Amino acid sequence: MYKPEPIDTKDIELDGELMELMEKIAKHVHEVWAEGRIAEGWKYGTERNDRKKETPCLVPYDELPEKEKDYDRKTATETLRLIIKMGYRLEK
Repeated sequence: MYKPEPIDTKDIELDGELMELMEKIAKHVHEVWAEGRIAEGWKYGTERNDRKKETPCLVPYDELPEKEKDYDRKTATETLRLIIKMGYRLEK
């Protein structure tokens, strides 16, 4: 049985500027996801229906429910934390 073993990044805190970057990455993640879904023939629907390829998440990021935004935010946050944990520096 598969047991996920992500690298522990809990000790990495993101400052204000990186939190702004995290939100931009989260939005970008959603845009890339939505572009891929549309390319696969998915369209907006009030409820998710895999057979009909409909999802209520095919909306601009700002219109997503907070629960859906949080999924993208977690991906973005963990990506930034991992980059820092591995010794890389982010410079603007």
